[in-house]
Amino acid sequence: MKLGKSNPILIETIKILRNTAKSRKKRVWDAIANKLEKPGDIRIVNVSKLDKYLNDGDIAVVPGKVLGGGSISKRVTVAALAFSAKAKSKIESAGGRCISLRKLIEENPDGSYVKIIG
Repeated sequence: MKLGKSNPILIETIKILRNTAKSRKKRVWDAIANKLEKPGDIRIVNVSKLDKYLNDGDIAVVPGKVLGGGSISKRVTVAALAFSAKAKSKIESAGGRCISLRKLIEENPDGSYVKIIG
C-alpha cells in the first residue's frame, strides 16, 4: 500500500494506528490514521484551541503539530506528531503532558476518552 508520505516516522505511526485499530477493534485509531494519510492535511493547532475545547484531565490527539500560540490553563494530555518548544513548555507548565501518538497507544490502546482536535 502506497501511503504517499515520505516521512518514515509518519509512515510507521500510521501503520501502528491501523494495526491497533484492527486488533483492538477501535475505530478512533482508524480515524486518526485517515487524517494523517491525507496528502497535505497535517493539522496545525495552537494551545489556545486546546484550552478552548478541552477540560482538565482530557486526552487529546492532534494529527499534526501543536504550536505555542495563545495560552492554556488546563491540565491535559496531548498526543501529537510534533510539538513546538513553546507549546510543550506551556502545556507542561499548566500541569499537562506532551506525548507521541505511539506513547498514547501504549498507554491507552482502547482509545478511551480520546478527543481528536484539528
